[in-house]
Amino acid sequence: MEVAKSQGLDIVSLTDHDTTAGWDEAREACARLGMTFVPGIEFSAKVDGDSVHLLGYLVDPTNAELLDESGKTKDDRLWRFESMVAKIGADVAGLTLDFVYSFHTDGGTLGRPTIARALVELGVVATVSEAFEEILAPDNDKYFVGHYAPTIERAIEVVVAAGGVPVFAHPWTADRASLARPDLTDGEIDAKFGALVERGLAGLEVHHEENTPFGRERLTAIAAKYDLIITGSSDYHGDGMKPVLPGAHTTAPEMFERIATAGTGSPIEWA
Repeated sequence: MEVAKSQGLDIVSLTDHDTTAGWDEAREACARLGMTFVPGIEFSAKVDGDSVHLLGYLVDPTNAELLDESGKTKDDRLWRFESMVAKIGADVAGLTLDFVYSFHTDGGTLGRPTIARALVELGVVATVSEAFEEILAPDNDKYFVGHYAPTIERAIEVVVAAGGVPVFAHPWTADRASLARPDLTDGEIDAKFGALVERGLAGLEVHHEENTPFGRERLTAIAAKYDLIITGSSDYHGDGMKPVLPGAHTTAPEMFERIATAGTGSPIEWA
């Protein structure tokens, strides 16, 4: 939140993976810094067996369905995390479970970023991004391990049930799974997004560092077709992680107003 303030932001959302544990600390920091806090979460989800992400703004953190789905994902993330450390540690000297856990913050989400930081510290890779592109990549059959996640349809249902606003995160990147597969026609892609709109999808994270320029154009057109909210995002992961700072891609005021109006699960903490 201090980094966000230093970048000139006045409204910030925290959307940690599969947890709302950071809300209180973020809320207090925003109040101290004079920023508006928008509570959120980023659900791990699946499309045709591939991993995708769904943002849920203003969800109720006590909702039973949200707690059940996020709990199952977090539990499986623990098994996946330790399995990947064991696989990589068999080939990388010094990559022990205790060492990797030293890069983890209590209450945070266990995932590949923590392993990546450990690999950087050991000098195995130069950057976190390099770790994700090579050792931790989903197509690295030797080391990569998947984890439980609901379908994108189920994730949308959960966010809606929790009074939140579901927004498809970075839906058109060059190297992540999405609905925009190259084997589909424009009409088929539009129809797939339309089917999710019928399930309650409210928006698309168009302005994201990893969406391709062509993808942003197509997503903007899809959003116009279905009257979807368009959001921005830094997807900031903290110091030493992705080289993108808060404020890199912002959300237009009129789009934020739509989120503020639609969300009923948790209140915005206005500055």
